[in-house]
Amino acid sequence: MSDLLEVHDLHAFYGKSHVLHGVNLRVGRGEIVSLLGRNGVGRSTTVKAVMGQLDATGSVMFNDEQILGLPAFRIAHKGLGYVPESRDIFPTLTVEQNLLLGEKKTKASRWSLDDMYQMFPRLRERQHTQAGVLSGGEQQMLTLCRTLMGDPDLIMIDEPTEGLAPKIVELVAEYLLALKARGISVLLVEQKLDIAMKISERVYVMGRGTIVFEGTPAELRENAIVRKEWLEV
Repeated sequence: MSDLLEVHDLHAFYGKSHVLHGVNLRVGRGEIVSLLGRNGVGRSTTVKAVMGQLDATGSVMFNDEQILGLPAFRIAHKGLGYVPESRDIFPTLTVEQNLLLGEKKTKASRWSLDDMYQMFPRLRERQHTQAGVLSGGEQQMLTLCRTLMGDPDLIMIDEPTEGLAPKIVELVAEYLLALKARGISVLLVEQKLDIAMKISERVYVMGRGTIVFEGTPAELRENAIVRKEWLEV
């Protein structure tokens, strides 16, 4: 499997604070990879740096092209999607208007409004509702779908299950697998081990701004030392 995203020796900064210390990771084509770790270890910072939202050094290759240093909108145009933890919707616009804002108007696009409504019937029911009054779960669905309307080849999703009911968490897992079935790679930033271990081909564990473990879910299950030191509360 060839790599769609290759991150090498990534260092990132918030002002003078050195937050990431030589992060290395990769995501193959059609692969779901999870980035695990406790709060504050650099997981969200990693995807923000990849997306061009932070000052960073190192190398970020996407589809065999160096994207480090490009502005975020150009990175998005190249096919890298990003769903932030903050669920950045436009609250005064309707569900459908939010979706159309993200639309990539090409005949070759893999996604349409109908696809979004089939995936999340609740959004069809709420299509004329202002996004600001949606529940947390509905806003998460909307943010994911708006990103998909841009037809990305890889989507980075930051904590999609945060604050969601267990039944909705299960649905999120199913939808991420559906993305893979459509040929979209996924980099999932997640704290919940269950969902990550269930759907991922490989997992990374972060600690103190660097990668402390890389392997399969099975290998992580067998590594009690890593789980205890870097994952358990």
